[in-house]
Amino acid sequence: MNTVKEIREGIVRSLTPHVGKDEAEAMARIILEDAAGVSRTAAIIDPGRLLEDATVTRISAIVGRVADGEPLQYVLGEAVFMGMRLRVTPHTLIPRPETAGLVDIITDEYSGAKDLQIIDIGTGSGCIAIALARALPYCAVTAADISSEALAVASYNASALGTSNVKCIRLDALHLPMPAAPLYDIIVSNPPYVTVAEKADMDRRVLDYEPGTALFVPDDDPLRFYRAIAVYAQSALRPDGSLYFEINPLYATDMEQMLRSLAFEDVDIRRDYRGKKRYAVCLCPEK
Repeated sequence: MNTVKEIREGIVRSLTPHVGKDEAEAMARIILEDAAGVSRTAAIIDPGRLLEDATVTRISAIVGRVADGEPLQYVLGEAVFMGMRLRVTPHTLIPRPETAGLVDIITDEYSGAKDLQIIDIGTGSGCIAIALARALPYCAVTAADISSEALAVASYNASALGTSNVKCIRLDALHLPMPAAPLYDIIVSNPPYVTVAEKADMDRRVLDYEPGTALFVPDDDPLRFYRAIAVYAQSALRPDGSLYFEINPLYATDMEQMLRSLAFEDVDIRRDYRGKKRYAVCLCPEK
């Protein structure tokens, strides 16, 4: 019989060899909700509910793709980030919990702020830009990316979530046009920061499916995106403006030194929820 309980147990059984039991159980909850409309609470209250054959077929197809190595978020076409359901495609990275920490730092420091100009460089799915726009509804947020495919996803997400204060534009983070006058109060970026040498230690699901252009930097220049954005920020940040980065913990010291060498003030390297040096925060150089 195709009861909720039996289907859930079957999903866990099928996926555990590939992702581990804890992750398989989490995926089972997500799959049941997405494919069958069965929430976690409903699965507990009514485990004997029968699912239609068509629903079971869809669940089987999803489980098969995940078992073959495809990330569940790409199979479903969406990811949950800070309570938001965001469209994701192979042109965009899957948002990570570490990135939510970067948003929290900014919203904690600017709670209740109005009339700020913010730009998220390398926006991907738009997760940072949209989260900031929702938390700071009286501020204007620009979501920038070099990928037109990623911008289409970010634009869809901004519209779907009702964030009319988000504007999407195409920019190359390595060739940013220097403004004639300062434009922004906040510049934030989670650019590519994984070196090619680190590939050997990465999950095949990431390597095989997520966009390499949004992940990797050359081994001999791991700070290339940060340097380009920081140089841009010297001109683009307004007085007392702030620059925020998500960083590779392996290069935290190098990041701090680079930002100080460019005269940024109050440079602070902060840790993520796992205790890793994950964020760089600093103030605009004195003008």
